[in-house]
Amino acid sequence: MAKGVPTSRLSRGSKLGAAVAGQIVRHQRTRVSMLGRSEQARARMAEESTIQAAEQVVTVLGGMKGVAMKLGQMLSILDLDLVPPDHRESFQRKLAVLRDSAPKTSFTAMRTVIEEDLGKPLDELFAEFDTEAIAAASIGQVYRATLHDGRKVAVKVQYPGIAAAVEADLKNLTMFAKFWRVAMPWVTPALLEELQLNLGSELDYVREAETQRHIAALFAGHPFFAVPDSIPELCSRRVLVTEFIEATSFEDIRAMPQAERNRVAEIIYRFYVGSLYTYNEFCGDPHPGNVMLCPDGRVAFVDFGLFNRMDPAHVEFELACLRAAAEERGEDLYELMVDHNVIDPTDGVSVSECLDYVYAASEWCLVDQELAITPELASGAFLLAIDPRATEFAAMKRQNLPPEHLFSRRADFLTFGIVGQLAATANWHRIAREWIYGEPPVTELGRTNQQWIADKERSNNGKQA
Repeated sequence: MAKGVPTSRLSRGSKLGAAVAGQIVRHQRTRVSMLGRSEQARARMAEESTIQAAEQVVTVLGGMKGVAMKLGQMLSILDLDLVPPDHRESFQRKLAVLRDSAPKTSFTAMRTVIEEDLGKPLDELFAEFDTEAIAAASIGQVYRATLHDGRKVAVKVQYPGIAAAVEADLKNLTMFAKFWRVAMPWVTPALLEELQLNLGSELDYVREAETQRHIAALFAGHPFFAVPDSIPELCSRRVLVTEFIEATSFEDIRAMPQAERNRVAEIIYRFYVGSLYTYNEFCGDPHPGNVMLCPDGRVAFVDFGLFNRMDPAHVEFELACLRAAAEERGEDLYELMVDHNVIDPTDGVSVSECLDYVYAASEWCLVDQELAITPELASGAFLLAIDPRATEFAAMKRQNLPPEHLFSRRADFLTFGIVGQLAATANWHRIAREWIYGEPPVTELGRTNQQWIADKERSNNGKQA
């Protein structure tokens, strides 16, 4: 019998308190300097007791679902070198459970949620309904169904009691600061604040349905993005019904030839990162379970509970910082960050530390060369940027990155992590120059996208004329 989700702050706090798990990159002018971190991290975590504690973290986070499991999903994507090589395969299998198939709740309980929220018996709402969940995530499970008009749909249903569980998690995040410092030092106070500000929005499926409808309309007819539309009349606070897309899973994509993985990775990069700089909005929850490959070659994206629209001025600030870092204009970058209250000028941050920190954290899109992304490279950049155990950039890590920028940087790191899972190669900088500098695209996908945008603008102008 499936266990329910523990919802009280005390019970969830006790689980966190019981789970305790206890690499420095040299800066080089050639850049691409994160790879050296891996061996030091593994050496530090090599004791058997630490391995067992790390695995306990995975088990506890997965069983809790909610916010705690969201941290576990981040852990799985970024491959954070918590255990030595001999144990990594087993550890990653457990992390994959967090990412793709969280502990499942009985269909009887989930059916009750559907019928309570939509106000009708299941057979009146759907012609067919497969009671075996096809996916499970941090706050709900996904089922396949057929409407009475024949349309195939995906039905995402929240776990009973998950709202209370998330609320308890959000309260516990700061209470267990000592746990995070010991078990996951990269879970910084700033990251906890960003999670508190944004994760509660995942509980509102009506809002998510509206967001998904907007994104599906935005990319309708796109040559390589596919976003299934929502079906508003069947959506409620705890139930989200969308079009169903037949597609290949991310794990199967990982087994494809290098050229296909490179292509999919570029599409992922354009969707999750390029959208911010093109449309001033982006999905804040990139992870492999939300990415699939359609038979026609398009890449399908799902799950828009964590979605953010940024003030264009904030987007331009990020672009200005990337341009300054790419051109090694340290003084300009430092002044930008002081002017935007990111750096306290009395806190001892030097111009060179500011430049090197931004470059190290974002160098995959700043290095003008072919770069093969690996999980180690992705996790190295993430840990270098925020892990307090790394002694480099100590002054920069004390600075205050506003939550809206922290949210976008987290999305960037997670995208980097997905690309690393595909072991993809590209000149990411040349792709990014489209939005950093407004330059013409240099890849076939970029040219195809540019043509689609131009055609869409002409069509819209024609309708308005």
